[in-house]
Amino acid sequence: MVNRTNISDFVIAPDPGRDGLTRKVTGRDHTGALQEISVVEERPLTIFLNAQEIVTAMTIGDYPDYLALGFLRNQGMLLADDQITAIDYDAELETVVVRTARKTDYEEKMRKKTRTSGCAVGTVFGDMMEGLEGLELPDCEVRTSWLYALARTINLTPSLYLEAGAIHGTVLCHKDKPLVYMEDVGRHNAVDKIAGWMLSSGEAAGDKILYTTGRLTSEMVIKTAMMGIPVLASRSGFTAWGIEIANELGLTLIGRMRGKRFICLSGEGRLIRDADPDLIKDEGQKTARKGAKNE
Repeated sequence: MVNRTNISDFVIAPDPGRDGLTRKVTGRDHTGALQEISVVEERPLTIFLNAQEIVTAMTIGDYPDYLALGFLRNQGMLLADDQITAIDYDAELETVVVRTARKTDYEEKMRKKTRTSGCAVGTVFGDMMEGLEGLELPDCEVRTSWLYALARTINLTPSLYLEAGAIHGTVLCHKDKPLVYMEDVGRHNAVDKIAGWMLSSGEAAGDKILYTTGRLTSEMVIKTAMMGIPVLASRSGFTAWGIEIANELGLTLIGRMRGKRFICLSGEGRLIRDADPDLIKDEGQKTARKGAKNE
């Protein structure tokens, strides 16, 4: 029997049974037999900063406050010393309004937004790279034993991916312990939720690892760096621009983590190889998971 992860060990864990995140649909399979499966819901969420409409994101609908806070922080629209006076979410209108003591006007910034490769249409504003000038990420360590432990724990955690597929997960980790596990139809949304939680909780970033199930794109690298997290890891692969930016920023970028295998394409100076790969079970070419069947 497979030992499932104890979700009580997380600060926030996936809740695949939460109302409104999935629905049951019926279709016919390749043999013509009726099959009922769970599919992920997606709905629009319009984010306002004070009186200004900023963006409409397609999301699964959980943690709208964290998503709004994280998005605005990662776009450089919320400053480090901003005082958040209120966060108002209206489920019927599908809007969330973040209110600050500082008066804000990002009309010029809005004109410079750029579409990205993120699933469910990610959006990065054209001057985001300017916000990374002079950024110095902490010179922490990341041990291979932590990476192997994290991958094993995260892969066995009950999640929407295992329930319904068609979704990305991102996990904030400290050493070999996963802390906050967010999922969404776009990996950028999952990252923004974590950024929002960190902002709300005053959580330090310099000793953290960000693990994602999605591709290591330029947007993922930029968001991770904007959050001040020095290590980004994934089961998936890379884009060339993502690698280039990671090298420029000195961010440790680790991908294609499957079983004992991974590759580090940036920031290897932080990596301490303290685990014997020969003692790590290899996943093989395919992992038989319920979620994968639903993709």
